[in-house]
Amino acid sequence: MFSENGENIDHQSSRLFALRQWLMTVFHQNDIKLSGLTGDAGFRRYYRFTLDNRSLIAVDAPPDKSNNQGFIALQQMLTRQAVPVPEVVAKDEEKGFFCLSDLGDMLLNDVINAKSMSQYYRQALELLSQIRSSSPLPSYPLPKFDEDFIRLELSIFTDWLLKQHLQIDLTLSEQKQLDQCFDVLVESALSQPQVVMHRDYHSRNIMVLADNHLGIIDFQDAVIGPVTYDAVSLLRDCYIRWPEETLAPLFRHFYEQAAHDTRTENVSETQWQRWCDLMGLQRHIKASGIFARLYHRDGKAGYLKDIPLTLSYIADVSARYPELIFLSELVKGTVIPALVNTNRVTA
Repeated sequence: MFSENGENIDHQSSRLFALRQWLMTVFHQNDIKLSGLTGDAGFRRYYRFTLDNRSLIAVDAPPDKSNNQGFIALQQMLTRQAVPVPEVVAKDEEKGFFCLSDLGDMLLNDVINAKSMSQYYRQALELLSQIRSSSPLPSYPLPKFDEDFIRLELSIFTDWLLKQHLQIDLTLSEQKQLDQCFDVLVESALSQPQVVMHRDYHSRNIMVLADNHLGIIDFQDAVIGPVTYDAVSLLRDCYIRWPEETLAPLFRHFYEQAAHDTRTENVSETQWQRWCDLMGLQRHIKASGIFARLYHRDGKAGYLKDIPLTLSYIADVSARYPELIFLSELVKGTVIPALVNTNRVTA
């Protein structure tokens, strides 16, 4: 038998048994009871347990499928920068087992509302300032979010959403026009100052702690990349869409915050807005493809419901830029109708 992401159930059971044995050895316990938690889009599995009245998180992160070296290095880097991240209580990188401090189970996505969003998002932007000011450890140079990286992410949209999920085959002319739109997004990303970038900074990777402050998780895939990427990931969330009038003051705050950085102090507000818009397009294009890939490759159907929001953002924002009109028309005229028809068939 196989799990929802295609992994053998027997293998999962053996990993869980080995994780419990490791924890009992590390903490000199005769027994440890693990309670499974909802996982993320990857292959890591999380369990909560109690030890000496302290709640802890056990993580099974298969070393062949998880960036465990990155997790350890980035946890150290962010801790030095006073960013609230889980403490590594114990680890075995070779086995892919970790014990972390427990930041709770309250995701920002689950508690945020129109009344609280400004307060929480401003706090998240302040933390983001600390993250991008971090200095990578010499032992773990961060990968670069370069042209090849960006184009690979954009190709997920074509390969998994258009072809695999919707059976849309573009003509040579259409593919050329789409590639030209992608060229615009690549050029915009590469023209920005490059900083430490969380790469998945959104409401489902930010915890609301007991003191109402925020904690950051899922940072192991950080890279060096465009300065606007993480803020856009937060404010142009793939899971929540806020009214423009609500977001405007927050984008303004982000712009003013960045104006104190020598790398971005001379950037005009018009240029900044373009960078943010086009960065948001790149993220939503990638995300819509990833949501389809999670369904077809990993058997995770829950993310399909998030595709319409990403497509509506792509269609709306690309329509504001003449050089991206083809992208807007493709999504509005072909992709969204095909998705609606597919949803009718699978409903």
